[in-house]
Amino acid sequence: MSVVFVGPRAMRRLNRSYRNRDYATDVLSFAYDGDSVDGRMLLGEIVIAPAVAAAQARRFHTNTETEIRRLLVHGILHLLGYDHETDHGEMNRLQAGLMRKTSRTFHGIIGRDW
Repeated sequence: MSVVFVGPRAMRRLNRSYRNRDYATDVLSFAYDGDSVDGRMLLGEIVIAPAVAAAQARRFHTNTETEIRRLLVHGILHLLGYDHETDHGEMNRLQAGLMRKTSRTFHGIIGRDW
């Protein structure tokens, strides 16, 4: 899996090209269909627009770091085949649980003296 960070203009172009939506979205996921390298499956690519994430973080009263982590989790779930538009809330519930787990893990790592 690869993660790419782009500006709002690039994200808008991607969203327009691949989803026919003419605005800068927060995250896009592009799954690789069974491609592999050295016998390891390639999951896909996640594209995140940090500027859009920062604006959303302000709107959601959270920090940009948390919002980017949420977008990364969201993108990974899409690469794994989840679709929040059709799954009656399954992806959203899984995402919420993963956010709680990654929050505890993340804060545990950051709080350590290196």
